[in-house]
Amino acid sequence: MSLSPRAEPRPPGKRIRVLVVDDSRTVRRRIVAALAADHEIEVVGEAADGEAAIARCEQLRPDVITLDMMMPRMSGLAVTEHVMAYFPTPILIVSASLERGEAMGTFDALAAGAVDVLDKPGADGAGGAWDLRLLAAVKRVARIKVITHLRRKLRPSRPAPAPEASRAADDAAQYRVIAIGASTGGPSAVADALSPLPASFPVPILLVLHIGAPFAPAFAEWLGSRLSLPVSIAADGEPLARGGAPGVTLALPDRHLVVQQGRLRLTADPERHSCRPSIDVLFTSVAEQLGERAIGCLLTGMGRDGAEGMLAMKRAGAMTIAQDEPSSVVFGMPREAIALGAARYVLSAATIGPTLLALSRSRREPA
Repeated sequence: MSLSPRAEPRPPGKRIRVLVVDDSRTVRRRIVAALAADHEIEVVGEAADGEAAIARCEQLRPDVITLDMMMPRMSGLAVTEHVMAYFPTPILIVSASLERGEAMGTFDALAAGAVDVLDKPGADGAGGAWDLRLLAAVKRVARIKVITHLRRKLRPSRPAPAPEASRAADDAAQYRVIAIGASTGGPSAVADALSPLPASFPVPILLVLHIGAPFAPAFAEWLGSRLSLPVSIAADGEPLARGGAPGVTLALPDRHLVVQQGRLRLTADPERHSCRPSIDVLFTSVAEQLGERAIGCLLTGMGRDGAEGMLAMKRAGAMTIAQDEPSSVVFGMPREAIALGAARYVLSAATIGPTLLALSRSRREPA
């Protein structure tokens, strides 16, 4: 098992100490230059391979590590596992998203305790947009207080559904869709929540994850490798459940995902909570279109996206579940939903899957 990080404000005036790890001298220079330009950040060291990264981290104890995935002597995944086991430090993966092996390893590292991921800068190195995204990501990651993870993340045993949720299943309506939203810490939480579901699981799952556009195809592939259910990226106009074979459908980056008259629609409407796709937008459409025939799950993440949409789902009669604080990487979004009274149940990520299975079987089994 692993203990989860927490988001905490930094003391005013304290600079963020960063260790930059990448085997490419060019990329390291680009990252160091971008970070050094911000007065709130101090680059305290560099490393060009995995073993050096571990030694420098132990010596310097930085506030944040920017970490490449493909390095000599020790991979980024191995570095993540070691760091999170022996001297937990917030890790921002800086990854070449178009390299399949590296992208897949990125999500393994996120499951092992890394906090967030950013694609590497373009080869031309021109422009400052990427630098701004790097600075924002480092500052975001620095707010998270990480706690020890085992070197290899152990799969929790599959607990029985919470008693309250099991009783609720007895009187539940037949569910037509499960809508799930997640942000920071989401890849691991989604995998933990959905891994107990069998290939025969009958309810289609719609997923909004706040993740950079270059990483979406790799995430869909990575998640599919960890689940019994098929995972795909949403296409505009496709039926809610294709051919009676439900699975997990991931929102397309930079497009809102909504349900409309039994079909999935992708829209370029304005961002909500600075997000597109927005969890609130999906949840609100599900509340309007399916009401009590839906389940909403809001998982780990910063901010408040999804809280108001979950409240709309609950008011429409839907079953609503928020991830609990101990199993959340960042408790921001679930906390906001709970504060609004939007969550019927608050469950750990490992308990959500068995609960969904119990709810899906309602009115299917003999009385």
